[in-house]
Amino acid sequence: MTGKVAVITGAGSGIGRQIAIVLGKQGWRVVLAGRREQPLHETAEEGGLAHGAFLVHAADVSDPTAVDGLFEAAAATYGRVDLLFNNAGIFHGGPVEDITVADWQRSIAVNLNGAFYCAQVAFRQMKLQQPRGGRIINNGSISAHAPRPLATPYTVTKHAITGLTKSLSLEGRPYDIACGQIDIGNAATAMTEAMPKGVLQADGSLKREATMDIANVAQAVSFMAGLPLEANVQFMTVMATTMPFIGRG
Repeated sequence: MTGKVAVITGAGSGIGRQIAIVLGKQGWRVVLAGRREQPLHETAEEGGLAHGAFLVHAADVSDPTAVDGLFEAAAATYGRVDLLFNNAGIFHGGPVEDITVADWQRSIAVNLNGAFYCAQVAFRQMKLQQPRGGRIINNGSISAHAPRPLATPYTVTKHAITGLTKSLSLEGRPYDIACGQIDIGNAATAMTEAMPKGVLQADGSLKREATMDIANVAQAVSFMAGLPLEANVQFMTVMATTMPFIGRG
């Protein structure tokens, strides 16, 4: 994939950081996007990304003007965009009656609106560039299929991402734009630190849950990203083998 250009949102930590590092080592030119600049530089340093092989660009994906600036910078630096990994996201939870308007709106703004803004601008770029086309991979979640307790804002946004993925996949066909979704369960990140200690289950109990190495997620995304545009992984689920998902138990 040497020379191809990937834009990764939420690249300053967790899944986004790991995938940026893996793609960079495979020869992609990586645009590292996130709200704070310093963690993005730390991603590049941790991955040993060579000068010129990465671009750090701080942007809040919930701001459409910032998203425009992100893709303008990517195109100005590298001339095109071959891959968008729509990864930026936040989690707000709690009893549905206690969810604040601010937390609800912020969840929608980042997890859904941000993904749409990035996909929209990437779509425009991929449609017009030569050679035409590219790939968009949306980071869904196990919660795009089966919710956890007390996670309404997150669950709603991840269900919506599935609709976005299907719509983009359909509209991208005439323009060589492929769109797929990866649904991830219990990758070992800061967000899942509580899993081995015990987390709330649907029956009200607390149970320990298995996690998996985040490297497995990076390997899965790398496979999706590396396919020729004539092929597409429409949906992929990668998860800790023994975590509760099927039946949530």
